[in-house]
Amino acid sequence: MRAERDELAVVERVLERMAGQLAGERASAVRVPGQVAGRAVMLIPHREPGVEEDSLPWDYQRIIAALRQAAGPVMAREVGEVVGVDVSVRSKLEPLRSKLVRLVDRGSLRKLPDGRFTTRL
Repeated sequence: MRAERDELAVVERVLERMAGQLAGERASAVRVPGQVAGRAVMLIPHREPGVEEDSLPWDYQRIIAALRQAAGPVMAREVGEVVGVDVSVRSKLEPLRSKLVRLVDRGSLRKLPDGRFTTRL
């Protein structure tokens, strides 16, 4: 039992040290605009304290506003109807779904296991 307790203490110290290093790396990381083939590409910032939704491009702001207006979690098709995307055409809906997933990856939205999207609290 003592050996296991000692191992847990070591693991806790390692985790604390790693968390401190990761926090330092995140704080020092400066996001620069990306470029593809010499052209500037739009970057969606990660959700962090001090980063406002105003820093998002206009279409992303509309997506978040549509999700906030919804009574609960919604499918991409429902978001498309609100923001004015022709949801009957798959090729028009997939870019919207890509934007939703990008917002999930950046921490602005949550994707539920059933594929519906919701805002973070």
